[in-house]
Amino acid sequence: MVNRTSLPFVFSTVLMSFPALAQNAESQDRSVGSGEVIQLDTITINTLDTIPGTFSADGYVVKSGTTATKTNTPLNEIPQSISYVTQQELQDRNPQSLMDSIAYVPGVRVDSFGFDPRMDSYYVRGFDAYANGTFRDGLRQMAVSTSFYKTEPYGLEGVSVLKGPSSALYGGTSAGGLINLITKRPTDTPLNEIELQYGSRNRYQTNFDFSGPATADGGVLYRMTGVLRDSDTELMGTPDDRVYLAPAITWKPDEDTKLTILAEYMRFLTGGAVVNYNDPNGRTDFFYSDPNYNDFDQEQGRIGYEFEHRFNDTLQLRQSFRYSRTNLDLKYAYIDSGQYASGPDIPDQLTRGTGHYLETLDNVVVDNQLQADFSTGPVNHTLLAGIDASYAKFDEESGFGVAPPLDTANPNYGSQPIENPATTPSRTQKLSSIGVYLQDQIKYDAWVLTLGGRYDWYTAESVSLGWVAEGQEPVEKRSDGDFSGRVGLTYLTDFGLAPYVSYSTAFVPNLGWDANTGSLFEATTAEQQEIGVKYDVPGLNASVTASLFNIEQTNGVYYEVVDGRNQQIQSDRRSRGFEIEGSATLDNGLNLRASYTYLDMRILDDTAGIQGNTASSTPRNVVKLWGDYSFVSGPLTGLGAGLGARFVGSSFGDNQNSFKNDARVFLDASMHYDLEALNPKLKGARLQINATNLLDEDDDICTNGYCYVDQGRTVIASLRYRW
Repeated sequence: MVNRTSLPFVFSTVLMSFPALAQNAESQDRSVGSGEVIQLDTITINTLDTIPGTFSADGYVVKSGTTATKTNTPLNEIPQSISYVTQQELQDRNPQSLMDSIAYVPGVRVDSFGFDPRMDSYYVRGFDAYANGTFRDGLRQMAVSTSFYKTEPYGLEGVSVLKGPSSALYGGTSAGGLINLITKRPTDTPLNEIELQYGSRNRYQTNFDFSGPATADGGVLYRMTGVLRDSDTELMGTPDDRVYLAPAITWKPDEDTKLTILAEYMRFLTGGAVVNYNDPNGRTDFFYSDPNYNDFDQEQGRIGYEFEHRFNDTLQLRQSFRYSRTNLDLKYAYIDSGQYASGPDIPDQLTRGTGHYLETLDNVVVDNQLQADFSTGPVNHTLLAGIDASYAKFDEESGFGVAPPLDTANPNYGSQPIENPATTPSRTQKLSSIGVYLQDQIKYDAWVLTLGGRYDWYTAESVSLGWVAEGQEPVEKRSDGDFSGRVGLTYLTDFGLAPYVSYSTAFVPNLGWDANTGSLFEATTAEQQEIGVKYDVPGLNASVTASLFNIEQTNGVYYEVVDGRNQQIQSDRRSRGFEIEGSATLDNGLNLRASYTYLDMRILDDTAGIQGNTASSTPRNVVKLWGDYSFVSGPLTGLGAGLGARFVGSSFGDNQNSFKNDARVFLDASMHYDLEALNPKLKGARLQINATNLLDEDDDICTNGYCYVDQGRTVIASLRYRW
């Protein structure tokens, strides 16, 4: 458990360990008068075009990236919808979680389970992407049960969201798409930054980021990024404490070879139970657990490398590798569902039990790529061949006990001791996979044809050490394989318009097991048809993407309430919709992104008699708008402000479509001031205030018949110094 009283000591110890890094850059004194233009801090995006997951951007507008093709490709040549959250936008909005970071991306839903600091839960085009659709630097990041790798936004250079099935390159991915988290990497130029934050609910946070050459010739680069946080939340017995350290080293022995080592350590403490009393009428305003027995203590780490070598102008080799591990200790109290009231009244006393889980998830993944750039007459080719492999091992222990009854009239939280039940091993699961893939990006005149195919083999093994369903073997194995593909055609006009059409498929092996039978899940398959257009506005740093899509998924894994139990099932679903997104960064100081999404998400199978119904908590209409403006001349130079709005349409609260969630509007805002405008000696200092959910929207959001509450109004002030 994180010792909260020791955090100030940790703050000072870590910061004092970097005296050699605090090298002031050359400063230039200049007088600032009314109407005079001054040059404020510029944000440099560290890009490495040939390493998976990186991109090049100008403010909010991304020009090219590697997520969609694993090769450095202009976005208007990609026959698939892809969205980016750049470093500039992350700094403007100051997100506190991964869900905050991607909240303004079209087609992405982040509020299905309300405020839950334990894990990030998000959907892309109606399909969950947090279990099978999360990647880190182009490598799959596994998840199972409650073992999810937590993401620290301050450690990210950016986020890319590739829409639709993408197994032709990545193997197992969500039907709706994948989210690729792009880690901060060492920079060629010195970067030194310290930031202090204070916010709602006693939120204290320190961020630091140091990078630059470690040797005189620039052959070795370093980066050290960290976050230290001590915070409460609006949920009883639920802190949001965190220690995050991410060292990185790049070695460049020559101009054709590069090796980057990326590592991370994180430990965070929050609440074990964040769902309040949940009766059939959706009431969520009574905390049924106990602050003295409500811990979610997770420790995670990763280490890996990215290697590239260019043999000549035609051929280059890349390899990425990562080992990651997470351990968690989960404790919570709960009430039996049989005590739920039939109306809004809560019984005078609630009998409670306790749950205790210990989980460990190990994951190894490696990706090898060989890229050849050549021509056959008037046709140019970018040919990519690759082979990747992954292995995951999940171990779970569990134990259950009894907690003292809860007096609802005068809650007796913590008044009686709660014994910690002993745990015993309950299940072990292993999943290994290997895939080979081939892609060719063929350019002829104004046409770009993208062809890709992949075959995956996987083996899963589940060992039940505790409860086993009647007739079920304690050890079960499953092996399978399948082909995935993508074909897309793009036409590039002279005036910036690029219409495209594509077809792609997905094949996803699943960690997890059926709650009723204990059997391993079958693999999930999906296919998508998409037609769209991309437009780079001539003469402006602005782009627009619009797309129509149809996705059909077979054997998807979902949580559903069946016979009063919340359990995982397999289900077939279809998603159809329209998305339009625009982003711009203009010379007048305006950064802007706006989008509209229409989504029709249907359940295709007849599980529980819900065939043809709309999937729960999936709104048909969502509008998102965020803009940030900074004065670049005149007496207000250095001052800026941002305003965002997210309109989320009404949705059904369960898959039976028996009741609805109301439409809602979330407003976010920011103000920032570069203190250099006051005094040139303050160059690099920035004061910023961010507020989310300004209207304090706290209506219930119900998913699968269970209701949750969003995070209320939150305000965070920060003071950053960069030199």
